[in-house]
Amino acid sequence: MKEDERTHAWEGLARNVPKKSSPIIIKGITMNKVLATLIAGLFATSVYAQTPAPMAAPATKTEAKANEKMMKADAKEAKTDAKADAKAEKAATKASEKKAKAMAKAADKKADAAADVAKADPEDKMKATAKAEEKMTKADVKMEKTAAKADAKAEKAAVEAKKDKAIAHGKATEKKAEAVADVKKDMAK
Repeated sequence: MKEDERTHAWEGLARNVPKKSSPIIIKGITMNKVLATLIAGLFATSVYAQTPAPMAAPATKTEAKANEKMMKADAKEAKTDAKADAKAEKAATKASEKKAKAMAKAADKKADAAADVAKADPEDKMKATAKAEEKMTKADVKMEKTAAKADAKAEKAAVEAKKDKAIAHGKATEKKAEAVADVKKDMAK
């Protein structure tokens, strides 16, 4: 069905509507306007539904100070958590870089050892092969030691970060408890 045929079928119902508007027409109103109205209503209701309930204003200065203390404690805790996470991430990145560097060095030493074996005279091939295997083994051991040390540092940083977070959480909880206690003392007066 062509567009001309569709608009032709609807021409009798909407004589006042220009031909370039939507072919679906309900009682003289184009469907574009209906859809626009429905969508606008949907947005309006979703925005209204998502607005948070208004918070009751603090009854006293003490409650306002307590809320401020709690907010400061939360902010300080979040800041400490972010710093601790950054330190742990930095240590993990540094560890992976060290391991990659150690692997590259080991690969270079292995390649050098293989080249030495290839250069060796046929009479000295056995001796050169033994030396090359020894070099390769030493390179692997050194790489594994470096990787273990790097992983240990990264784990230590992660543990340190976890400790810092726990301390910050404890301090924030303490500040919040103090604020609640201050409010309760004020209410008791």
